[in-house]
Amino acid sequence: MIAGFWEKLEEGGTVRCGLCPHACLIPPGRHGRCRVRLNRGGVLELPFYGRLSSIAVDPIEKKPLYHFHPGENILSVGFVGCSFHCPFCQNYRISQDTGVAARGMSPEELVALAEREGSFGIAYTYSEPLVHLEYVLETSRLARAHGLANVLVSNGFINPGPAEELLGLLDAANIDLKSFNPEFYRREIGGELEEVKRFLAQANAHAHTRGKLELEVTTLVIPGRNDGPEEMEAIAGFLASLDPAIPLHLSAYYPQYRYTLPATPPAALQGLAEIARRHLRYVYLGNIGAQESNTVCQECAAVLVRRRGYQVSTPGLDGSRCAACGTPASIVRD
Repeated sequence: MIAGFWEKLEEGGTVRCGLCPHACLIPPGRHGRCRVRLNRGGVLELPFYGRLSSIAVDPIEKKPLYHFHPGENILSVGFVGCSFHCPFCQNYRISQDTGVAARGMSPEELVALAEREGSFGIAYTYSEPLVHLEYVLETSRLARAHGLANVLVSNGFINPGPAEELLGLLDAANIDLKSFNPEFYRREIGGELEEVKRFLAQANAHAHTRGKLELEVTTLVIPGRNDGPEEMEAIAGFLASLDPAIPLHLSAYYPQYRYTLPATPPAALQGLAEIARRHLRYVYLGNIGAQESNTVCQECAAVLVRRRGYQVSTPGLDGSRCAACGTPASIVRD
């Protein structure tokens, strides 16, 4: 399968990939930094097209998405490879290794599977789906034609042109904002903060002016790395400048892959949540046990969605409005 988003250079068959801001220069026989886009004889190819490392039916809250079809399950698929090399990655076995077992599945087969499972859509998740954009685009077009929703869980590291093609097909997305420190992005994970911020702004603009898109954001809070109050003020302030109704998920870190730092204390996460709530209407905590993490009406404080772990109910919703006062809720249900 030939890739999209690349150009052939004059020198010796080298190509330049245009999918993400890395702009990899790839000589013949070599891969880009994501390890899934291969220059074969001066042509950029996709040797892992349609190779799925993970297939499962998950609660939508696991993505995490709290304001999109609460309480429903969604067919979720993962790939191999990633444009980042996060040393704390929770899915490093598939994101940092392309040699894991994978199942070939065409877009037609995946959409048919979603329908058989009774899923309302497909979530592209687990490892980084953007480095498999051609497959995600083809599947998303077909899924939409079959009345299925498309959900992206991603690091948000993609160039504006390819991003625009995808955003027009998405119904919901959760994007990692791993830090607000450019050096952390460059040194720790091999990315650029400004490019992720740009994508978040592009996705938010799309949600408000070009289509219906539920956008949520996750920050994995790592002790001593991105857990300072000033950084949380910056993260929440930036998101609020886009839209104060963007839900922010603060997730507790646990030692994983190459990081051996101690886990994030729940009290520290709760303190950062209080800072974020000065700017944002919806701030949720994750990875700290089965405590309640509810969505309340911004007008009358009635509980709209009650969550304890993946046990979810919607006692306060009448359609997508507060049953108590009638105020429109920031919840997508259809």
